[in-house]
Amino acid sequence: MGSFLQQHTQNNKLPIRIVSPTFGSLETALMGDYTPLLRKPYYFLLFVLEGTTRHGIDLQQFDVTADQLLFVLPHQIHHVPDGKKGTNFFKLGFDESSLSLLPRQYPFLINPLNNQKIQFSPAAAARLKSIFEMLLGLLSRMDTDPELILAHLNSLLTEINAAYFAVEKRPANDRLSAFIRFKLLIENNLTEHPSIIEIAEELALNPNSLYNMVKQYSGLSPKEFITNRLILEAKRRLYYNKQSSIKELAYELGFNDPEYFSRLFKKVTGQTIGEFVQDLSGN
Repeated sequence: MGSFLQQHTQNNKLPIRIVSPTFGSLETALMGDYTPLLRKPYYFLLFVLEGTTRHGIDLQQFDVTADQLLFVLPHQIHHVPDGKKGTNFFKLGFDESSLSLLPRQYPFLINPLNNQKIQFSPAAAARLKSIFEMLLGLLSRMDTDPELILAHLNSLLTEINAAYFAVEKRPANDRLSAFIRFKLLIENNLTEHPSIIEIAEELALNPNSLYNMVKQYSGLSPKEFITNRLILEAKRRLYYNKQSSIKELAYELGFNDPEYFSRLFKKVTGQTIGEFVQDLSGN
């Protein structure tokens, strides 16, 4: 069985799907095991035109209203609200295979500024709405040339990328680029627990420069950033496998000492692993 996007794509050659209040919604019977709480293996964009809706990402709540976009990255926990509550919106899902066919990279998809909700100016929101409408038209036929879809997806992600970094005075500076590489390096080597010195060498920085850069963009030291990312991954895995033992989870995340892992979890979250799982069971 393929992924959700592969099973329910709207194009013969690309795993991609767009939804609006009047287009693309699946019948409940077709949703199968796809519950309102998902760990999506693909990128997901929600652009609200009118109204307000609340979505959860990694156990945090976001209220999204007109001219705002929420994006969910692969493997994040996404809680979808039960009802649409009168909102007008576009939703778009696409995966790495579609992204790899585009002509450039979009740094916002690494979320370097830790901001998953983006506000658009009226002019930018109007352009974004136009691109979403074009994509909806293109995806209303399964045989649409994928090059046309990719061209509009590129325009869409370019607009979103510009708005994401609009608060930055110098969004394309070397320091931010280095932080994006830092986040990618951590994501790709998370359970291997690379040392700060190893990370600095990989990024061609000295440890002090690495510290200052990570502190600027995350408010954390590199060690705190890595620790928080590991604990977030632990919380995600506990959410989807509440029966996993502490020892198994510790080893999966690269910890050789389960007791140290347990102490670290409590230090970061303020809860023991057992308390965290109990709270999940109560939800």
